Amino acid sequence: MKKTTIKISGMHCQSCVTVLDKALNKEKGVKSASVNFSTEKAVIEFDSKITNEQKLLQVIRDKGYQGYLVEERDLLKEEKRRKEELAKLKFKFILSAIFAVPTLILGMFFVKNPIPFQDLIMWALATPVQFYVGRSFYRGAWTALKNKTSNMDTLIAMGTSAAYFYSVYVVLFASEGHQYFEAAAVLITLVVLGKYLEAVAKGKASEAISKLMKVGAKTATVIRKGKEVKVPIDDVQEGDIVLVRPGEKIPVDGVIIEGHSTIDESLVTGESIPVEKKKGDQVIGSTINKLGSFKFKATKVGAETTLSRIIKLIEDAQTRKAPIQRFADAVSAYFVPIVILIAIITFVIWVSILHSSIHFALITAVAVLVIACPCALGLATPTAIMVGTGKGAKRGILIKGGDALETAHKLRFIVFDKTGTITKGKPEVTDIIGDDKKKILEIAASIEKNSEHPLAEAIVEKAKQNKINWRKVSDFNAIAGKGVNAKIGKKEFYLGNLKLMEERKINLALFKERIVELENEGKTVMVLSEKKTALGLIAVADEIKEDSPQAIKNLQDLGINVYMITGDNQRTAQAIAKKAGIQNFFAEVLPEEKADYVKKLQEKGKVGAVGDGINDAPMLAQADIGIAMGSGTDVAMETGSIVLMRNSLLDISKAIKLSKMTMSKIRQNMFWALFYNSLGIPIAAGVLYPFTGWLLNPMIAGGAMALSSVSVITNSLLLRGKRL
Repeated sequence: MKKTTIKISGMHCQSCVTVLDKALNKEKGVKSASVNFSTEKAVIEFDSKITNEQKLLQVIRDKGYQGYLVEERDLLKEEKRRKEELAKLKFKFILSAIFAVPTLILGMFFVKNPIPFQDLIMWALATPVQFYVGRSFYRGAWTALKNKTSNMDTLIAMGTSAAYFYSVYVVLFASEGHQYFEAAAVLITLVVLGKYLEAVAKGKASEAISKLMKVGAKTATVIRKGKEVKVPIDDVQEGDIVLVRPGEKIPVDGVIIEGHSTIDESLVTGESIPVEKKKGDQVIGSTINKLGSFKFKATKVGAETTLSRIIKLIEDAQTRKAPIQRFADAVSAYFVPIVILIAIITFVIWVSILHSSIHFALITAVAVLVIACPCALGLATPTAIMVGTGKGAKRGILIKGGDALETAHKLRFIVFDKTGTITKGKPEVTDIIGDDKKKILEIAASIEKNSEHPLAEAIVEKAKQNKINWRKVSDFNAIAGKGVNAKIGKKEFYLGNLKLMEERKINLALFKERIVELENEGKTVMVLSEKKTALGLIAVADEIKEDSPQAIKNLQDLGINVYMITGDNQRTAQAIAKKAGIQNFFAEVLPEEKADYVKKLQEKGKVGAVGDGINDAPMLAQADIGIAMGSGTDVAMETGSIVLMRNSLLDISKAIKLSKMTMSKIRQNMFWALFYNSLGIPIAAGVLYPFTGWLLNPMIAGGAMALSSVSVITNSLLLRGKRL
């Protein structure tokens, strides 16, 4: 399966989205297609053996829209296109206003005392607005008609055409009648202004991506044939040795091979404190080198860098629909035809039953068509999701889609993997027991220096921290599943678990009590012995992260049941769970069984799963929301619905709060969009006119319609100021 993103131009409302959604999903070979009105993009997953990008672009063209592929490498082109689109809308509005304002002045202030040839002047002024500025509405309406549907353009084209052509009829054949050139011209001008304001607001909503696009390094200093060469960022290849000096941006992702420094990674992780980096540590492209110089080997370049993947991830997230969006889609699909019907009925009732003049009935029908445009409804969900995902990204919480954002606040259970998630994932020496602790560490570390076992690494690391004197070791031998033995000088030592000591018939009476205590704390105990004598104990444990207990408490305070899942034995699992403040845990679980435990919990409610390793991927995929640690494997990050770039479990509760806030905004937006239309249509139809004399002028209806879209986007933008 292949995934592609296509930018689409020419969409005017949610009905356009519905047409394209249906067409793309019907195409052979397409697994899924999601079109987003706010981002003006389609994310399509398809079988490349059956179809390709060119065929998909043709489907879009056949429906009357323009599409082009979004190039992953040059994301700045996207920004340029957005600015060009904004400039076009601004030009159209200014041009339209130049003709519409004099038309409005003549139509409103010179009714009783008209100037010579006033009607002809107004006709001349209104025509370029109707057919040049307004041609996009006719084009959109024609496209909708060809697709056997209707959209916002249908309403605008019908409403303004009715006013314009009725006015032409009055000028040519009925000198006594009243013409409405100013209504048609001003209405188009206001709708174009609304579209311009909408585009500006949408640009603010996608600010998170815009900022990320601009921060990447433009050049890199690489070592080629022993010389320093400055090259454009696109010329850096995987395996290149790159030099970074103080204050420079790190151009691509890689691993330090020489030198050390502190690096500001706030762009990617949201963490403001610079991170110390040394030989062997990973560095992320576009983060800022603070102090030292270093060389690193490029491991990920171009579209594979962390920054490029984050941008792609956020873009995909903003295009993927939340389930609540289906409601807006369904309403929009039926809304426009119903509005056209209401406008016709309004016209007929006023003329046939209430015996009003044709021009009065026309005004009410046009007002109904204009005020009912469902733009605000179409923008209600996607704009809130754009702002919500952008806000999360700024804080190092990458949410992969509207569906994840909507589901997160519904979670009843969260299952944590133990190693590397609740714990640091790196064993550390916690206790050394014996008469001569320094000697025990020296002997144990000198022997274990030859081993590649994770527990051996912990002992060697402890020895390095304590700056011990290394002893010369001979006859090293690893005993599978039990430990090691070796000689130092003429003395033979054994270091291993209780099984090894039992086989060697070592007397552990002195340490028996201490061994039980340490094991009850969830620690792995190794015994060091010489001949038949036990010299001491070394306890190693994968310590829990400092923020784990607080993170667990935060989730419990939100009413979420927390579980831990691990392959460790019951006793170790119990000890870790107790330290973290978790009451429920599953121990001795095989990696392939983790998803089954999640499945069982899903029978009771929505389940989130948190992990960082390849073995966690099936569990993350099975859960309703998979949450991956940013330091974890690529597989875990690809599978997770939410990625925590700061590796802090505290961000899980923040992601859930963000989900609640975003959903609250979506509901507010939908309420006001529906309430506005429900209230506006009867007023426009003249229901209040017989009692109050109130009648909604089409120009006011047009302005109100434009403002409703802007107000929905503005309400979504208020999310940016909320505290998590």
